[in-house]
Amino acid sequence: MKVKTSRIETLKMLISSKELCSQEEVLQELKKEGYTLTQATLSRDMKQLKVAKAASMNGKYVYVLPNETMYRRVHKPLSAGEMTRNSGFLSVQYAGNMGVIKTRPGYASSIAYNIDNSDIPAILGTIAGDDTIFVVIKEYANLEELTLDITKAVDSIF
Repeated sequence: MKVKTSRIETLKMLISSKELCSQEEVLQELKKEGYTLTQATLSRDMKQLKVAKAASMNGKYVYVLPNETMYRRVHKPLSAGEMTRNSGFLSVQYAGNMGVIKTRPGYASSIAYNIDNSDIPAILGTIAGDDTIFVVIKEYANLEELTLDITKAVDSIF
C-alpha cells in the first residue's frame, strides 16, 4: 500500500507541475520517477484523484487536479521524487484562536486529515482547500506546543 501512496503523491506532483496532455505522457513521466504501471492502473489512479482535462494558457488540454482554477506551474520544477520527499507543509501562522497552514498545491486535504486524526487537544477542527488549511484552536492554547504537535502530525504522512 505504501507503493500506491507514493505513486499517487508522485502523480499529483507531476500533474501539478507539468502540462501533460495524454496518459502516455503521464506514464512516461511516472517511468522517469521509477514507477512502471499499466494504462489501466493509471486510469484508476486518475479516477481516484478526480483528475480532469482543462484548457491551459496556451490552448492545449492538459490534466489538472480538482480545485485548480489556475494552473500553478513552477518555472524550475523539482522532480516528483524530490517533491514527495517532504510533506508539502510550508508554514503556519496564528491569530487569536485561529491558524492558517500553507501547503504546496494539492497537499492541504491530506495534511488536514492527519491533523484531525492526530487528536491534538488544542485543535477543535480544520477546513482544507487546495493549498491552505484553516485551523480553529481552543482559546489560550500554547502555540509553541501546538506547532510541535502539528509538525508531528504532518511528518506522520511520510
